Amino acid sequence: MYRDIPPELRALIEPVVEANGFELVDVMLRRGRPPWLLRITLDTPAGDGRVPVEHCVRVSREVESHLDASNAIERAYNLEVSSPGLDRVLAREKDFRACLGSEVSLETRRPLNGRRRFRGRLERFEDDIALLRIDGEEVAVPFGEVSKGKRIYDVTSADFDETRGGSKPGRRSR
Repeated sequence: MYRDIPPELRALIEPVVEANGFELVDVMLRRGRPPWLLRITLDTPAGDGRVPVEHCVRVSREVESHLDASNAIERAYNLEVSSPGLDRVLAREKDFRACLGSEVSLETRRPLNGRRRFRGRLERFEDDIALLRIDGEEVAVPFGEVSKGKRIYDVTSADFDETRGGSKPGRRSR
């Protein structure tokens, strides 16, 4: 989640992302056996996920230079910079509002009514409460309790129908 990004990493990464015309969505640092993994998710200000690969590469190089110069990560690490993708990360309030009407998957920091994982249609997001429709019932999940969230993209045959603007796997649209 955006709010969980360590402040020292956010201070180094976010200015680079913003200078390149993007918004920082999430940063995940997975520690353990070296190399550690630093995964950065960025998006356009419109929140459409249309971040070209070459822009991810440019941001990656600049972020790596800043991190290495400041010795912010004390172990060897691999850096991944990407856009949210189809199963987009829901890390900010803005991300939740953009996914209204979509199916989402949420995991909470602690159990709510005996469960931590929720999957359903995001009906509303008001007053920092995500209201999900799960099996016909409305379930309220406070934004502050969400530890992980993502949009579930339902792939249909229409996504591959060239007459409707889709493209076949392995073939580039023109």
